Amino acid sequence: MMNGTMSRREALRNLALGAGSLLVARAAGAAAAAGAAAAAGAAGTGAAKPAAAAGPLPHIALTDPTAIALSYHESAATVDAKKFPTYKPDQKCSSCLQLTGKVGDAWRPCNLFPGKLVNAEGWCKVWVKKV
Repeated sequence: MMNGTMSRREALRNLALGAGSLLVARAAGAAAAAGAAAAAGAAGTGAAKPAAAAGPLPHIALTDPTAIALSYHESAATVDAKKFPTYKPDQKCSSCLQLTGKVGDAWRPCNLFPGKLVNAEGWCKVWVKKV
């Protein structure tokens, strides 16, 4: 920052980090509330764990409102560079700061889509290079 302004790349990175942090905090709060409710409900009933905790996370649907808002693509190869001028061919979820989980897995958690898995070969418009 030479003249006190922020580059577009820095702004997008900060936006992605902030959005990811908010979504993670919201998901953590919802998970804590659901856990407390499940514990209270199961306390005297002998009920099993909630179904959501029993299986793997679902893949994000292209019709999911967050996926639509962030222009998520399951394959970066399908991104129209004219429609998304910030897109570059080397950008994929697998090289994004927001992707978590085990390196090498085809579908992994993303901070921007809590409770869902994204394709490591995918892309969205808030992609930020992993450093």
